[in-house]
Amino acid sequence: MIDVYSTATPNGHKVHIMLEECGLPYRVHYINIGAGDQFKPEFLAISPNNKIPAIVDEEGPDGQPMSLFESGAILLYLASKVGKFLGHTDREKFTTLQWLMFQMGGVGPMLGQAHHFRIYAPEKIAYAINRYTNEAQRLYRVIDKRLAESPYLAGDEYTIADIATFPWLRSWQNQGIDWAEYPHARRWFDEIAARPAVQRGVAVLADLRKPLTDDKAKNLLFGAGQYEKR
Repeated sequence: MIDVYSTATPNGHKVHIMLEECGLPYRVHYINIGAGDQFKPEFLAISPNNKIPAIVDEEGPDGQPMSLFESGAILLYLASKVGKFLGHTDREKFTTLQWLMFQMGGVGPMLGQAHHFRIYAPEKIAYAINRYTNEAQRLYRVIDKRLAESPYLAGDEYTIADIATFPWLRSWQNQGIDWAEYPHARRWFDEIAARPAVQRGVAVLADLRKPLTDDKAKNLLFGAGQYEKR
């Protein structure tokens, strides 16, 4: 059994989708990041960077429990555990890894900043909005160009690169994106969204997600509250 500590965010949904795709048994533990659950000692023990998601696998590689944080690392771990969604040859695996790193280093951080300055920032800063909206559009162009060449990001097969990237594109409207400009990415997005495991994955904890209007939650997520020594 795998215990998943998470909430309904793009990074959380990566792991929810992966577990559904793998068919592995799991239990979900809701981490209310607006209330500060991510700073509790028991969560920091498995996720020292106080970010979701994190997992504890009762049956780790050596038969002993193993905990992991960082969504990309978790996807790699689960892919290795079931022998799927990573590619078969070394060439396929490294192609998958480069697109996974593209998501981890570019798509996630930059689209996250676009969300922040377009939606959540307490003041509208034109420079920041333009910078991150333009970067979001650039990243979508990279994805669209790649998907004009192959069905999936890593090639002919659906992999963890697709699983990692898809949840971040679900909020395309908040990122200033017009799907008409990215037809190949839209084809890919719609195909993945129709997968039953993906639909189950994005439903995990979705009913607990609420609009971010609470000042305490904003302080914990974006303000001084997240920087307190703990």
